[in-house]
Amino acid sequence: MCLKKPPAHQLQLSFSTNLVRESERKMANVATIPSFRSGFLVLSLLFSTCFLASVAGLDENPGAFGRTLDRKLMGLKKEKLSHFRFYWHDVQSGKNPSSIMVVPPVNNSQTAFGQVNMIDNPLTLDPEIGSKMVGRAQGFYALADQGQIGLLMAQNFAFMEGKYNGSTITVLGRNPVFNQVREMPIVGGSGLFRFARGYVQAHTHTFDIKTGDATVEYNVYVLHY
Repeated sequence: MCLKKPPAHQLQLSFSTNLVRESERKMANVATIPSFRSGFLVLSLLFSTCFLASVAGLDENPGAFGRTLDRKLMGLKKEKLSHFRFYWHDVQSGKNPSSIMVVPPVNNSQTAFGQVNMIDNPLTLDPEIGSKMVGRAQGFYALADQGQIGLLMAQNFAFMEGKYNGSTITVLGRNPVFNQVREMPIVGGSGLFRFARGYVQAHTHTFDIKTGDATVEYNVYVLHY
């Protein structure tokens, strides 16, 4: 029995069909690679987002203006109370004063109302200005009382001693300078004093009425983490 050979045009068509099918198979295999990678990437991103949300303790509405965080993630441990004592030197005399008037008082004011002094005052361990310096008080004070000598004080205690080096405590409050003890609030801080709160008590140690130079003892009570 003899098999009849298919015509040439049928052989050519069959060969072309096989080529097309082989090309389609290869293209399908290639397409699955980026598709798999894309799917894996999407799943990874979704998992990472959910994981970060659970760790950070986001609230139920992550798109809101504010959100709740776990304070432990900020390195905040148990709150503690610290006490510091040092001496604040307001030097207005000499060739290198640490307190300079930048706005003069209103004319004929008996309380120097309106005067503003910019300060970079040394903070020392002992009353003597030459004793060990532990930091500087940087900011300003303004005479803001028309009935008595009363200061509005805005200053940062910038420490440079031990582990507190580079950390600051911010004080903002009223200082009636002729009271024996004045109390002003601590409104914040930086470094080891992030989220700080508390108060300071100021007591004048010495005051020279001729030069305006003053040494003030500060006791600082600060809550921080």
